[in-house]
Amino acid sequence: MNTLTWLKRTFLATGLSIASLGLSATAVAAPANYQIDTKGMHASVNFKIQHLGYSWLTGRFDQFGGTFVYDSEKPSNSKVDVSIDTDSVNTNHAERDKHLRSGDFLDVKKFPKATFVSTEITENADKTLTVKGDLTLHGVTKPIEIQASKVGEGKDPWGGYRAGFTGTTLIKLADYGITYNLGPASTEVYFQLNLEGVRQ
Repeated sequence: MNTLTWLKRTFLATGLSIASLGLSATAVAAPANYQIDTKGMHASVNFKIQHLGYSWLTGRFDQFGGTFVYDSEKPSNSKVDVSIDTDSVNTNHAERDKHLRSGDFLDVKKFPKATFVSTEITENADKTLTVKGDLTLHGVTKPIEIQASKVGEGKDPWGGYRAGFTGTTLIKLADYGITYNLGPASTEVYFQLNLEGVRQ
């Protein structure tokens, strides 16, 4: 092999190696799709509202699902899409839950789903996340902000890869057409979302 041929092959091999490294880096940094793990009950949608200003009434929605996209290198590329079955509201009190499903509140026959779809995700200086998006509830769609943080990510014992987040937000019931009078201390509801997803 002459010197010229050797140089050509060396440069070609070096170029291919650099290119493959670049592709590998891109693959690692690319946004990943996650399915929210509701089957294993590793996710929850919880809420609380004041009762007469004297205590907190807490509850949850038992049936929901969705996906999220997470880019650890550039969180602004991330997305969240969650759908909730409003009929699954559960405050551990059958008569109260029946009332919450009625036309006075969720009106689940007319509005069986509530959804949240993110429109923008920003990483803050302290590594928390501000998730902006549209919440559709009781047939009304309005923008909200969720203050969120990553709990962790990594391999699970079953050969998968998981990532988990927690977030909170506050909404006014009247903004969504729910105007049943619960008293002046009970016009707002706090939501907490705990989402663990399995990478697809």
